[in-house]
Amino acid sequence: MSNTVLIIGESGTGKSSSIETLNPAETFIINVLSKPLPFKGANAKYTHVSNDRLTGNMFLTDDHETIMKAIKFINVKRLDIKNLIIDDFSYLMTNEFMKRAVERGYDKYSEMAKQAWEIIMELNNCRSDLNCFVLAHSETDEFGVARCKTIGKVLSNKVILEGMVTCVLHAIVKENVYKFLTQNTGSYLAKSPRGMFEEKFIDNDLNYVSTCITNYFNDDLTTNGDKQ
Repeated sequence: MSNTVLIIGESGTGKSSSIETLNPAETFIINVLSKPLPFKGANAKYTHVSNDRLTGNMFLTDDHETIMKAIKFINVKRLDIKNLIIDDFSYLMTNEFMKRAVERGYDKYSEMAKQAWEIIMELNNCRSDLNCFVLAHSETDEFGVARCKTIGKVLSNKVILEGMVTCVLHAIVKENVYKFLTQNTGSYLAKSPRGMFEEKFIDNDLNYVSTCITNYFNDDLTTNGDKQ
């Protein structure tokens, strides 16, 4: 299984900019909004894919079925890719809602929840050397708890995206510095395995996050190998 990380936060808190530190040769981005990446030189580092072979490293789409096919393809055919990113997962749901806004009834909410669930499950089932990052907006509920922003009550109350992954990082601005919160504070639903990160607040650096995750889950393998 892959290592899927949910990164949530308000707009402008450094979620997309954290991609900058990753190696483009090992990274593939599914760009939901087809918007420019917010760091210098992004166009030279990430080239748009315009065919089914997915030979580049960025795909522009908000279609559920297309995203599912892309994940499967990268998992099996693009073994050079070690970091897979979906940016922005919240707008994947929002765009689908707006496309179907005139539909009556509540079936569409169940269908949208199923689509979101399917994507996370597909990411979770990818190969173990693939780190999957799902970037999404956050929203604060009536109890003052900031969680992943979704569409409809099925996802919020039944599925609970934060519960589908082992690691949730919350992007915040702390003393004018962009950070990722790694542990739950009661108001922010961040979480990570004990000992994965040395500090409660880390830099918004996906290369660092990816390295920490890879080292953490492969530690026993390395240790056992040394003993043999």
